[in-house]
Amino acid sequence: MLKITNLQKTFNPGTVNAKVALSGFDLTIEDGDFVTVIGGNGAGKSTMLNAICGVWRPDYGSIEIDGVDVTNMPEHKRAKFLGRVFQDPMKGTSPDMEIAENLSIAARRGTKRKLIWGCPRKERESYKALLAQLELGLENRLSTKVGLLSGGQRQAVTLLMATLRKPKLLLLDEHTAALDPKTAAKVLSITDKLVTENKLTTLMVTHNMYDAIKYGNRLIMLHEGRVVVDIKGEQKKSLTVEDLLALFEAGSGSKFASDKELLSK
Repeated sequence: MLKITNLQKTFNPGTVNAKVALSGFDLTIEDGDFVTVIGGNGAGKSTMLNAICGVWRPDYGSIEIDGVDVTNMPEHKRAKFLGRVFQDPMKGTSPDMEIAENLSIAARRGTKRKLIWGCPRKERESYKALLAQLELGLENRLSTKVGLLSGGQRQAVTLLMATLRKPKLLLLDEHTAALDPKTAAKVLSITDKLVTENKLTTLMVTHNMYDAIKYGNRLIMLHEGRVVVDIKGEQKKSLTVEDLLALFEAGSGSKFASDKELLSK
């Protein structure tokens, strides 16, 4: 469960470059919710994710994850609650290490580490089984360095790494935006499978309105650092892009002005 209460953040306060990124931001997500997040540039999407991860501390407000107040908890300590996949396929993995080695590191996130020689055979077999579920042929490439994989393959591995220990909250930060349409569709399919099968509480930021409507059981739309649209259940299932735009205009008092989101299919 995630609970954000009255979160406020202004960058460069007191200067001509002052920017209000979050303004009285409130959001509660229940266990098992798969929430898609959309909004124009500067709406506060990535700022929200960075606040949850502890990249910076808010000026005011609080953040709770699974009943624990993490508002002032250092980034490295709250990492045990979280899994995250970034927009850039080059992030989230170590390119000079093998697929098996990357997965081994992810499997030990939040636990006490000890020195071992390589990756045990039994462990490698378990990784082969997990990779086979991705249907990308990676189960036969455990010794391949991650840096040699394609963007889509790398995002799929990163997804697997982020979900290995079943985090309290999975954060997906436009994780298909840098991929071609066909590869993006495959990665989204894998995402949906992992989230559904593991019943993961998930926040997926996307620039694509069609994907925001298609995936998850709840959709929120941000504008100027706050939630202006919040749709779930049956209402979301019957939603169209035209409906979403109308709801945005009613909630924000302005028309949606992001060509990137409007043109994405």
